[in-house]
Amino acid sequence: MCGFLKRVFVVVAGSLLIAGATCPAQAQDKPAAPLTAAQIEKISQANNECLACHSEAGISHPPKEGLDIKALRGLLTDPEAYKESDHRQLACTRCHNEGYDEHPHAPDARDSTTTCSDCHAKKAVLIEKQFDKSVHAKNLSDKFTCTTCHDPHVMRLAANMTDAHKIVAQDNHVCLSCHDSDEKFAKFAPEKKSRPPIDEIHDWLPNTRLHWKSVRCVECHTPGVGDKEPISHEILNKDKAEKKCLTCHSANSSLKTRLYRHLVTEEQQRLGFANSVILANSYVLGVTQHPLLDTLILIAFAAMFLGLLAHGLGRVIARLIQRRKNDD
Repeated sequence: MCGFLKRVFVVVAGSLLIAGATCPAQAQDKPAAPLTAAQIEKISQANNECLACHSEAGISHPPKEGLDIKALRGLLTDPEAYKESDHRQLACTRCHNEGYDEHPHAPDARDSTTTCSDCHAKKAVLIEKQFDKSVHAKNLSDKFTCTTCHDPHVMRLAANMTDAHKIVAQDNHVCLSCHDSDEKFAKFAPEKKSRPPIDEIHDWLPNTRLHWKSVRCVECHTPGVGDKEPISHEILNKDKAEKKCLTCHSANSSLKTRLYRHLVTEEQQRLGFANSVILANSYVLGVTQHPLLDTLILIAFAAMFLGLLAHGLGRVIARLIQRRKNDD
């Protein structure tokens, strides 16, 4: 595959994260009609036949004789993860078509597999321009494909997720699975003697690992975006990455147009305001309290309430005892 096609292949996969759809059919450049319940069930049954082999269950209890278990181990999909992915209503044969009806599959079947650009051609035009400016294109253009970063069997659009921590975990796994793994990093950059120590590179960032659980790498390693623009695929190197804390930790946090953009929209539609999304998930100077202080304040209020309750109860008991003495 030529370098241009490879770049198209890699950047188009990112459209899975920004297409703004609720199912794979709608994620295409031209939205398809919604599937009926009968169609969804038919697709599910057909996919289950594939997953009967291409899963841990297929390794443990092969449904067919003569399966190449060694080869199959590298071609497994988690059925539950796939059912939660944005491709869950897409038949396996939509992408794995020619040569896959045979068992074992045809030796050249993979060469006929549908590429991401077959469904996301228009997105590729925008993303390719961004990717060509990326540090990845500069150093690893010939080694990247869509699935280098995005596994179509598990990925979900951020717009379809309502938990910020799950969005962060999914997207940061894409980055850290390589940049925090000696084995995988060596696979793509064997010429480097060692993997760059990301903890040292980010030592300017307080509680580095905690940040990686709370915000995505792309919040700092991509150019700024507008309210309606998707996150760019122009990955910036460390020299150009954002290092100003107030970019995120302020009332006008950039996270409003990044990580929380979909959550903010959902809350605005549901409740009419969006501040709690920002305050509940990030530290905003002058607004957000420290969790430990919040706990101590709650304990203090509880102690005060219990003290007042005990004081009042004590006075009632004392009055009853005094009244009984007077009666005697």
